Amino acid sequence: MLNCRANSHRLVQPASSSPSCRSSSLRSRHQQALRPLRSKAVNDQNVDMAENGRGGARTSRLDGKAPDGSDFANYFCTYAYLYHQKDMLEDHKRTGAYYNAVIQNRRQFKDKVVLDVGTGSGILAIFSAMAGAKKVYAVEATDMAKHARTLVAHNKFDGVIEVVQGTIETIELPEKVDIIISEWMGYFLLRESMLDSVLLARDRFLKPGGALYPSHARMYLAPMRTNASAGRINDFQNSMYGWSEFLKEMKGFYQVDLDCLSEAYRSEQKEYYMSTSAWGNVHPSQLMGPGACFKKYDLHSVTIDELKADLLAEVSLPIVDACGPVDAFCGWFDVEFKGSGQNPADDPMKLSTAPDATGPTHWGQQVFMLHPSIDVASNDSLTTKVKVARQKVNHRLLELDIEVKVTGNSIHATGEPRQLNWHID
Repeated sequence: MLNCRANSHRLVQPASSSPSCRSSSLRSRHQQALRPLRSKAVNDQNVDMAENGRGGARTSRLDGKAPDGSDFANYFCTYAYLYHQKDMLEDHKRTGAYYNAVIQNRRQFKDKVVLDVGTGSGILAIFSAMAGAKKVYAVEATDMAKHARTLVAHNKFDGVIEVVQGTIETIELPEKVDIIISEWMGYFLLRESMLDSVLLARDRFLKPGGALYPSHARMYLAPMRTNASAGRINDFQNSMYGWSEFLKEMKGFYQVDLDCLSEAYRSEQKEYYMSTSAWGNVHPSQLMGPGACFKKYDLHSVTIDELKADLLAEVSLPIVDACGPVDAFCGWFDVEFKGSGQNPADDPMKLSTAPDATGPTHWGQQVFMLHPSIDVASNDSLTTKVKVARQKVNHRLLELDIEVKVTGNSIHATGEPRQLNWHID
């Protein structure tokens, strides 16, 4: 019992409340998420960027419009900071996978026209130029574009790479492209909804038979054990204890009774601690069965309408190693760089965010904790119906609904399903 749960204490932390914060470094992820971005000067700059398109002058004839103010504040603004770009670049599993996918497939890139959607620092555009692309359009919605131009020129690729500032929805290109490359993935693959923009770019700019890098994506779930579920309950209880002390202080100091808000506060805190996914550094030994793929995407064929619709799937999660109850579901994704049917990769690559004993990518895994845990035995299965939908208040955030029941021959098997819900904020 002790051995099988030896790693169940590993890091599991609440997901950031901002959809753009998934790229914070592992060692300082939550400090970065809480870093105040809006001093007055920064606020003024952000308003200028959102309203006028950028802090400085237009420097490409192809520049488009900036994101609208609310989408800029909710999503794009964080990507305009070098510290944020650094945190993504130093994830070497991520950056290395893209480097290898491009450099080890030089033949596919040589003398080709490439579009980099959401270029950020410009690193993927530079990789493409290093592989021999004759022209690269590097599109970036934020003021990070000016740093990308500096980096491109410093590395002497300004004769090949043209940095275009504006959203992909508003820019125009003078030609069709052979390849679209983009690092669009968010937590649990779909959080941030950036894939919408990549598919729009595909439909507007990609030549027939052109390739997307990555070309395919898959989503996974697995049952896991973790002591963090009990920790979440303790955090919730501590929050309610703090509220009761706060009520006493308010009544004692100011003669104001706030108890009429207690139920609303309890509901708010319960939703946060009990029904919000957590970022996790999950060790493979915490998994109680293999990851089951419940959704596959071919980026060459999936439509934007399909992507916006609710994702519905049914999947069976086998229990292989049951030395205790299932405390949570673990979710992750992988992407593959296969090229297209007409221009297949010579050396296909895969970038996986699965639990890894050597450490996680900056995406980590998403952990969906169970309260209470689910009792199971080895050789049981969790029969699940999965629904992933965009949140109504912010389309870049997600909701996960799971209907689950234990099936098999053990005493825990029951015909009664449980209905579960989490926010992926």
